[in-house]
Amino acid sequence: QWIDSGNRTCPITKLPLSENPSLIPNHPLRSLISNFAHVSPKESSRPRTQQEHSQSQSQALISTLVSRLSSNASKLESLSRLVRLTKRDSSIRRKVTESGVVRAALDCVDSCNQVLQEKSLSLLLNLSLEDDNKVGLVADGVIRRIVAVLRVGSPDCKAIAATLLTSLAVVEVNKATIGSYPDAISALVYLLRVGNDRERKESATALYALCSFPDN
Repeated sequence: QWIDSGNRTCPITKLPLSENPSLIPNHPLRSLISNFAHVSPKESSRPRTQQEHSQSQSQALISTLVSRLSSNASKLESLSRLVRLTKRDSSIRRKVTESGVVRAALDCVDSCNQVLQEKSLSLLLNLSLEDDNKVGLVADGVIRRIVAVLRVGSPDCKAIAATLLTSLAVVEVNKATIGSYPDAISALVYLLRVGNDRERKESATALYALCSFPDN
C-alpha cells in the first residue's frame, strides 16, 4: 500500500528505495501473528481492578507450578490457566518470566505426560512473544527440549515446538544458536517430510525463519 501510494522511501528509515524495490514477505512474522490472533484489548483499555485480579491470580498459579509438592493434575491446571493469562497480557508474561517459572515449565516439557508437555510448550510460546525473553529462554535450555519434542512428541506438541522455534528465531543471535544445535534443523526437515498438515506448515515456517541466517 505504501509503494502503491507513490512513496519511494522506506516508511521506517526514510531512506530512498530503488525504482523497483524487491519486497520479501515476512512469513515467520505472519505465522506468529496468525497464532496470536485471538488477543484481548490492550491493557490500557481494561479496568485496573481486572489487571490487579489477574496479577494476583497468576501469582497463585506460579506458586503451584514451581512447588515440588504439587501433583501433575494441579500443575496441569496451573499451566492451563497461565497459558490463558499470558496469551492476552504482556505485563503478566513479564511477571511470569521473572518469577522463575520457566525452569518449572521446562521440567514439564521433559514429562512423559503429553498433555502436561503440550501445555508447558504453549506457556513457553506465550512467554517468547516478549522480545526480552527470547534470548533468555534459549540460555535456559529450551532448544534441547524443543529438539527432543520434534523427534518424539505428539503431533500437537511437535507443531507447537516448531512454532516456538519460529518465535525464538526472530532474534538474529538465536538463529545462529538454533542452527548450530545438533539435530535442530534436521528435526524440522524430518517433520516437513512426515508430519501432518499443521506440523509441515509450522516446520516450514521455522525453517524459513532460520534460513534467513546465511550459515544455516
